Amino acid sequence: GVFMFTLKDLRPGQKACVDAIAVEGLMRRKLMDMGVTPGVEIQVNKTAPFGDPIEVRLRGYSLSLRKKDAENILMVQ
Repeated sequence: GVFMFTLKDLRPGQKACVDAIAVEGLMRRKLMDMGVTPGVEIQVNKTAPFGDPIEVRLRGYSLSLRKKDAENILMVQ
């Protein structure tokens, strides 16, 4: 089957595609406004020493996400 995980599970240098956003309302809209939509490929650039924030690259630009946001982004490889 397909192994499901979240963006928070990716290590620097790894990439995967967004499967779904597991949060509703304002946070979902904020993520989608930043380009985090199902099907888009995201690569993790680096994570801060304590995990926050996580710097990712998608659609040709870099973005910093909080760990709690990254936990709501379901990924598929």
